[in-house]
This record gives sequence, C-alpha cells and structure tokens, in this order.
Amino acid sequence: MTVHRVAVLALDGVLPLDLAIPAQVFQVRPQTHYEMTLCALGPTVATSAGFELAAEGGIEELRAADTLIVPGYDPIRETPDAAVELLADARDRGRRVVSICTGAFALAAAGVLDGLHATTHWEYIDEFEREYPSVRVARDVLYVDEGDVLTSAGVCCGIDLCLHIVRRDLGAAVANRIARGLVAAPHREGGQAQYVPAPLAEAGDASLSATREWALQRLDESLSIRLLARHAEMSQRTFLRRFAEETGTTPLQWLLNARLGKARELLETTDHSVDRVARDCGLGTPANLRLHFRRTLGTTPTAYRRAFTS
Repeated sequence: MTVHRVAVLALDGVLPLDLAIPAQVFQVRPQTHYEMTLCALGPTVATSAGFELAAEGGIEELRAADTLIVPGYDPIRETPDAAVELLADARDRGRRVVSICTGAFALAAAGVLDGLHATTHWEYIDEFEREYPSVRVARDVLYVDEGDVLTSAGVCCGIDLCLHIVRRDLGAAVANRIARGLVAAPHREGGQAQYVPAPLAEAGDASLSATREWALQRLDESLSIRLLARHAEMSQRTFLRRFAEETGTTPLQWLLNARLGKARELLETTDHSVDRVARDCGLGTPANLRLHFRRTLGTTPTAYRRAFTS
C-alpha cells in the first residue's frame, strides 16, 4: 500500500487537544497507509496550555505532505507569512488541506477557502464570517468536505472529521476500528448547535444513549418511534424532543444513517449477497439499499464493495 504522508502544522498557540486528534487518528497502525509527522515553522512551538512542543518536522516535510492539517490555535493570531505560503502552495499543487476548529482561520488567510463552504468553532464563527466574507460559512455542521479542502467545527469535531477522512480513504470498517480504539462514535449526527450553551435540562432527565445502543443492536428489526419511546419510557412527543436535543437529528434519520453504516461495513467485511446485507441492516430490500446508497453516497452497493475490498 502506497504511503500517504500526513503533516500536522502546529502554529504558535496551538490547542493541545486539536493537535492530538490527527496525531492519534493518523498514527501508523495495521491496515492503514498513513505516515504522520508533527511539523512547525521552527524547532519548537508554544501551546495554548503553557508548555512547548518539539516538532519532528519542518517546512520540508510540510511541502512533501499529501495531506496537510492545521489544528486550532488560541488566541487566534495573525497567520505567519510562511504558513500562508505553504498552505496556498499545497492547495495549488492539489494536496489535501484540512483544518480543525480555529485552524480554519489559517486556511482562509491563505485563500484556500475562497468560494468554498467551511466551518469553525461556534464561538468564533461570527468573527470568521466578518473577517473572510469570501468564505461560505456553514454554521450548524460538525465538518465540511469540499473534496480536497476540509474543515471541522470546534475541537472534538476534529475527531469526526479525521474519522471521515479515514472512512473516505480506507472504508467504514477501518474507520470504525480506529473509532473503537478511541472510544469514540464512528459517526455523529447533527451539528455543533447542540453544543452551544443552552438552558439546563430539567432535573431527573435521563440520556437516551441506552436507547440508541439498544436500537443499534436491533437494526435488522422494524424499529418505530413508538418502540423507541417505549424503551426510553417516555411519551412519543417527549422522546422526539429529547432525541433532537441530544443528537441534532430525528430518530428516523439517525436510524437510516446507522443502517447505512452497518451496510457499508458488511459490504466491506463479508461476502454476503446484497439481498442479505439489505435485510441485516434493516433496509429490507436490495432496491431500498441501492436507493439510499445512491442518494447518500452517490454510488451502488456493488460498486462500493468493489472499491473497498480490493
């Protein structure tokens, strides 16, 4: 498998968690082809937490990268000219350029995001929109994929974005395995609006995570809102409201995405027929599976299997 070089560019004021996410996801491990290097413009870089990091790589490694990732930095400072030039050059040469959290400010300063949809941390999104009017800001998303330019919302949304990149490169099975190792959701629904401060839930309210886990174990069954609400011991109206508050989406959309995720993994890891995959993931018929694959992924189950099992 051809090595894919990932360079993580840490700018002064880098957020340690933002930096750790791509370092963890793209580290060398079996069945992946990533080679990750922590890079900086100088030998060391100051973090927002008050300690310094020694960078393994520098400008040479950044120029050689196939994917260049800029984690968030705080406070948001003027992007160094050297970083602007590197990011603009990487984009011009067709390299994949990615930001996590406020790293989007660096991409925007380099002109990488001009005319594209992009996002950043909700706390800075108004400032981002004012400072870079040529960027088409997406406010309520976890990440934005514009092909070779990808941006994530605040901090932990970098996990969602990095897993999405692995899923795109290597398939759902590999991404799910990495997610399990991180004890993270392979794919979260909804947008970052659910993380903006809101009034506290009433005392005694319980999370619906147990009901979602119960549903994930029964995707091949017919799951109605009535059944889910009964499991959660709530009225259907209360269940729908609480589900939207916790996930940012509806139960039916969440179920559809979970079923598609299971279908993708079955197509990658088994030789089951499309008929059986459709039944096992709860989509019922091959025609229904093909319909949702075409709408969501722009391909067919057979073509997907061929692409990710070679």
